[in-house]
Amino acid sequence: MTISSVDKDLDRLTLTVTADFTAPVEKVWQLWADPRLLERWWGPPSHPATFEEHDLTPGGEARYYMTGPEGDKHGGWWRITAVTPPTSLEFTDGFSDSEGKPDPEMPTTTVRMTLTARDGGTRMEIHSVYDSREQMERLLEMGMEEGLGQAVGQMDGLLES
Repeated sequence: MTISSVDKDLDRLTLTVTADFTAPVEKVWQLWADPRLLERWWGPPSHPATFEEHDLTPGGEARYYMTGPEGDKHGGWWRITAVTPPTSLEFTDGFSDSEGKPDPEMPTTTVRMTLTARDGGTRMEIHSVYDSREQMERLLEMGMEEGLGQAVGQMDGLLES
């Protein structure tokens, strides 16, 4: 697995996942930029994603749902705040209701993803910031840390093809 560290800081309300790949930055960027590739790794293997909207421009949005093993659907959305292809993407990540609208009852996360050339490959950092300790703990209890680790773990196979 490519994950080299997971740093959870409840005092700073952050979770940072660092992964190293042998592929170049541009190829790793495509796993975010191409919605069909993103679907193949965003979310744990048991809950594949389907992106219905994917606009990675500042002010743009991405809308998706994950389908569970029983056919249950769990919606999500991103609001893109900054993008610098092929090295960084910043967005707010949230949950959506059954109609695809943002669910105000669920926490949101501010995410900054960076790609840096390193040792002939790429280092990816996904830095997530939460609004409160309660929100962070709620998402951790929901399995977010494990799910993100499983999701990133699927990237290696896609980069080899």
